[in-house]
Amino acid sequence: MNQVHDPLFLPAPDATDRLAQSLAPHLRAGDCLLLEGQIGAGKTQFARALIQCFVAEDVPSPTFTLVQTYDAPGFEIWHADLYRLSHPDEAIELGLDEAFETALCLVEWPGKLGPDRPKQALTLRFVPVDEGREVQFLSDNVLWSERLAACLDV
Repeated sequence: MNQVHDPLFLPAPDATDRLAQSLAPHLRAGDCLLLEGQIGAGKTQFARALIQCFVAEDVPSPTFTLVQTYDAPGFEIWHADLYRLSHPDEAIELGLDEAFETALCLVEWPGKLGPDRPKQALTLRFVPVDEGREVQFLSDNVLWSERLAACLDV
């Protein structure tokens, strides 16, 4: 994977929320954001903030349900937490392969997808740094570079 934008330092949770809010208007059906990082790195904080840009409802963590879906204007949003999966086939059984084509997908613990990891996805890697976190933007799709340049002024 290639870096498609300079890393951003997010000093507090509200900065993570602002990142989600600036990215949200540029996302659409068929986009997939793969959220990497250790437990507590900010993946769920980011996902909740992003989903709340589209829907006015409570956004629980999908840790136990594995997938939560939301009806956004014009498309569905899938928020998946794959932490508890033991084999990549289990992710496909959830219907993620089809959702990657038709919905906006936010996937925590994307390493559990194995070879089914979407090739056109944008990976956001959350890394704890000092008193905050850094987010790195990685993808093999160069179009993400243009899209991120248009919206990342956090």
